Amino acid sequence: MQQLLEELRRRHQLAAATAYPPTSAVNDFANNFINWLFPEYTGKVMADIVLLEEYAHGLQSELQHLLQPMQQQLPAAAEALSRQFMEQAEVIYDALKKDAEAIYKGDPAATCMYEVIRAYPGFYAIAFYRIAHALQQLKIPLLPRMITERAHSCTGIDIHPAAVIAPYFCIDHGTGIVIGETTVIGANVKLYQGVTLGALSVDKDMARSKRHPTIEDNVIIYAGATILGGDTVVGHHSIIGGNVWLIKSTAPFSRIYYRADGSINVVENSY
Repeated sequence: MQQLLEELRRRHQLAAATAYPPTSAVNDFANNFINWLFPEYTGKVMADIVLLEEYAHGLQSELQHLLQPMQQQLPAAAEALSRQFMEQAEVIYDALKKDAEAIYKGDPAATCMYEVIRAYPGFYAIAFYRIAHALQQLKIPLLPRMITERAHSCTGIDIHPAAVIAPYFCIDHGTGIVIGETTVIGANVKLYQGVTLGALSVDKDMARSKRHPTIEDNVIIYAGATILGGDTVVGHHSIIGGNVWLIKSTAPFSRIYYRADGSINVVENSY
């Protein structure tokens, strides 16, 4: 027991020296930021431009407060980074409006945009991803992953904050989706539940290489499909059928699906 206690003492000392903010506070910031952009998200309305501006200043201060204890791990001053993040608010808002529109148009069961923003797990996961991605681009450690893991725990949708995802991104149902760190997804892409955009098995020393696939514009990937590898490119306007296992690139306008007998059918350039 004494040996364990000594080991734990060293671990707690190291944790104290690496002062990251509480997970709950990071999640609160992400929720507050989404509510500022989309009052539908929580139903808390600020129908006055002065209140909206004051809330924006409050969000910047909230983020700065989160960053200050970890100043030694940051690439710039906490104040500057929080300001730079808030300067990206318009870009995040524009992308999320397009995402919500894509989900609404892509799901016949959606009755209105309010429903998509308030109740759809796909929008929730994408919103948290876009916040986290903006923080990731500022080279802020750990917080981006904490934010996307919050969405992961709530929705079952696992999006790495470093993935690059264009607007008009539609996630339908969504449970079990995995989008890896170096994935690149173009505009107007639709994913169904259980899709994996992952890596082939690689050594740890390849961590900074392109390990995950590229999905070009206007692609639909149906439930349970697995697409692996950094050299794998799914050409634009392609359709990947359910449960397809894909580790090589496809031409634009391809259709790939399993026949009833279990064999795979590839139809390329079917425009």
